Amino acid sequence: MYTGYFGKIKTYKKAGLIPVSICGKAPDWYTGHQYKKLAPKLGFFVEWSVGEHKGDNNYYIEHFKKEVLDTLRPEDVINELKQFGLLQDIILLCYEKPESFCHRHLVADWLNENGLYVTEF
Repeated sequence: MYTGYFGKIKTYKKAGLIPVSICGKAPDWYTGHQYKKLAPKLGFFVEWSVGEHKGDNNYYIEHFKKEVLDTLRPEDVINELKQFGLLQDIILLCYEKPESFCHRHLVADWLNENGLYVTEF
């Protein structure tokens, strides 16, 4: 399984990958699969984006773990992602470029810790 960002979707499709958005809101033009269980919650996302904790990645990580990942069972997520195709062909998408802080990196780490190999494409 891979992670990537919407800006390279044509490249991913050309490589035969199956895009799956893991955002709270995908771009308006995006018509592919979505898996919102791995999306950040609006409350802490807004707080991190423009609130008192703006840019505080530790705050974001703490809340993403507590409010999203800790509420999920990795085996359930893996099984549910299989509905979109073979796991090795799926690419989980978000907005940020690879070098930027993004929840997809937290998701990849969590899935890797739970037996699935996930890397940035």
